Amino acid sequence: MGKLVVISLFVAALSAFLGERIINLRKRTLASRKLVQTHLPNCHPIKSLEYGSEDLTILPNGLAIISTVSYNIDLALYETRFEMHLLPFPIVSYNSVYLFVVNHPQKKTQVEIFLFVEEDHSLVYVKTIKHEFLHSVNDIVAVGVESFYATNDHYFSGGTLNTLEVLLAQPWSNVVYYSPEEVKVVAEGFYMANGINISPDKRHIYVADLFDHNIHVLERLESNGLAPVKVVEVGSLVDNIYVDPETGDLWIGCHPNGWKLFRNDPEDLPGSEVIQIKDIHSEKPVVTQVYADDGSVLIGSSVAAPYGGKLLIGTIYQKALVCDLAKVDQ
Repeated sequence: MGKLVVISLFVAALSAFLGERIINLRKRTLASRKLVQTHLPNCHPIKSLEYGSEDLTILPNGLAIISTVSYNIDLALYETRFEMHLLPFPIVSYNSVYLFVVNHPQKKTQVEIFLFVEEDHSLVYVKTIKHEFLHSVNDIVAVGVESFYATNDHYFSGGTLNTLEVLLAQPWSNVVYYSPEEVKVVAEGFYMANGINISPDKRHIYVADLFDHNIHVLERLESNGLAPVKVVEVGSLVDNIYVDPETGDLWIGCHPNGWKLFRNDPEDLPGSEVIQIKDIHSEKPVVTQVYADDGSVLIGSSVAAPYGGKLLIGTIYQKALVCDLAKVDQ
């Protein structure tokens, strides 16, 4: 067989492989999905918050702490008061006292722990955590003053290999448990583990698998390991999870069409979607699309949280909205 024939066969095989992978990636990103808009009443953008609100948590008193590139906004424009003191990275709170911040300096991952001083809304640095198992952390949920569960959204730690990993779309992502005494992988087999949160009774962990469009329910074990319980299909690219501390409902910021999100074409904007899951531990969880927009109002929703009849919706790099939830209760 001549050299040119071998090269031709190789090019043909590579082209076929790449074509199949792109088709699969389009399927994983819901590239062909047509969005039906579902808007909420009285939605207002949060002023001075124009460059992202990727993750957030709301303390019991209504104080919302948001990850963004902006700082120190005190919002008192709505019937329900949200005071917002902003951080530049994804965050999670534990007992409204400590903030666990995912930081990516020089494309590496580390977790910063701060003590939140509510009297003057300030942060006191506590410590930085680094570990080889925490190599591509997307989100964390705290279970102690120095312990947490974390999602690694990639198997590799960055660069070209991450791009290849997305193209291959293999279930290589995982969840890690960290404490000063023990660090271990406690769940794996996710296509892209993204948001993570915990049930109000602290017995179950919820993990969003972005590329598999579902939420995994896992039971916490005495060993701090996780045992799979069930998977709830959502039908959208699931990002961050907020758990209502009173009802246990899950509120999920979603990307209805990930292909548009990756392309980020100003002529064909990525949309936004918020999904609520009620009774997730029952035989028939209720999955409801609460909000959906084609990008004309909100681009790239990544998180949503209710408080006092309002819904706060954050985005990866755009603005945030506050909407009434009265429509959902009808």
